[in-house]
Amino acid sequence: MSRPVDTERGSVSTEFAIVMAAILLGFFALAIYGGRVVQAENDVRSAAHEAARAASLEGSPGGADATARSVALANLTRSGVACGPQPAITVDLTQFGPGGQVTVTVDCQASFADVGALGVASAAVFSASATEIIDTYRGG
Repeated sequence: MSRPVDTERGSVSTEFAIVMAAILLGFFALAIYGGRVVQAENDVRSAAHEAARAASLEGSPGGADATARSVALANLTRSGVACGPQPAITVDLTQFGPGGQVTVTVDCQASFADVGALGVASAAVFSASATEIIDTYRGG
């Protein structure tokens, strides 16, 4: 008596490998997207803090406003965050003066178009605000 020939030998292993590769690729893509979101959020927060600090060191409200805006833009550019079309930078100088404070808010719509094929949002809005105290004993 002869045995029937088994033509499907090892097919479960092949299917399992293909499915696992797709699942691992999905997790890898999700990790990349999550990392990009966290990085963009931290970069926007850092831009707000650096801009507020730079503005608090200026001697006049006009200089503080200009400095805060340029420092925030430079920080976002240096970190590579693509804010489209332009980041919104708000500088609150209502309490500008020795012992007062400066508050800078940065709103950025960061683009994730390069990872949009993963089925995730192609853009997200990040907002950060920072307040710095102006030195009470500074000159001027």
